[in-house]
Amino acid sequence: MQKFYFLLVCISCSHSLFSQHKIDYGNNKVAGEYYDVRGIKMYAETYGSGKPLLMIHGNGGSISSMASIIPFFSKQYKVIVTDSRAHGKSTDAKDSLSFEMMADDEAALLDAMHLDSAYVIGWSDGGIVALVLAMRHPGKVIKLASTGANLWADSTALLPSLRREDQQKYEADHARVFTNAKEKNDWKIFMLDWLQPNIPLTALSGISCPALIISGDHDVIMLEHTVQIFRNIPHAYLWVLPNSGHATLNEHTLEFNKEVAKFFTNPFNNR
Repeated sequence: MQKFYFLLVCISCSHSLFSQHKIDYGNNKVAGEYYDVRGIKMYAETYGSGKPLLMIHGNGGSISSMASIIPFFSKQYKVIVTDSRAHGKSTDAKDSLSFEMMADDEAALLDAMHLDSAYVIGWSDGGIVALVLAMRHPGKVIKLASTGANLWADSTALLPSLRREDQQKYEADHARVFTNAKEKNDWKIFMLDWLQPNIPLTALSGISCPALIISGDHDVIMLEHTVQIFRNIPHAYLWVLPNSGHATLNEHTLEFNKEVAKFFTNPFNNR
């Protein structure tokens, strides 16, 4: 009987893991929907129930970039994970792209979903968008966790070797004639990080919600820059993950989930 019970537990666990694994985040027709947002078709997927939690991916990424943390948070929250403008399934025919545009898109998406506000997790460029969203639409953000964000794009903010790689790509590609929409979007997305963001430290004082500012100790964002961000947000908390690069949520998923969830639920850091 004991062996039979153990076998049932194993089968149940295997089924649970398999069911979770087979969710194709970013291509889930059951969870996905297009929204008319500020002149574009913005694609988002929704998982779980509870208070809304908005997840925002990084440059060149998509909903699938956040796949490692969606299952955990969807047990406690209504997780809304988006393809940013010009990324993934979200369309964008315009020639320009900015963090301000993307932040306004996220605010408009919440309106389209009839949500007053949400918790926010942003990674890399998504972390920048999270900060800009809180600056431009303070009532929309309950609390935010931003990992791997920068305020400007020079070598005081980014690892110098990364800037050299970007310089080489820029010099190789900037004179090309792009012949299709994907090429144009790829170039637009690259140029976003080459020329932007341009956020003064003083602008961070406009963030009124509690903010958890996260970095890996071997991040491509200079640690001194992350500390500057933390110091200039009124209700900010700093977390530097040891033995971590830029992808904190993937390299240390269990710890990331635990600490961000604790930050969101802690009553002592409410505004």
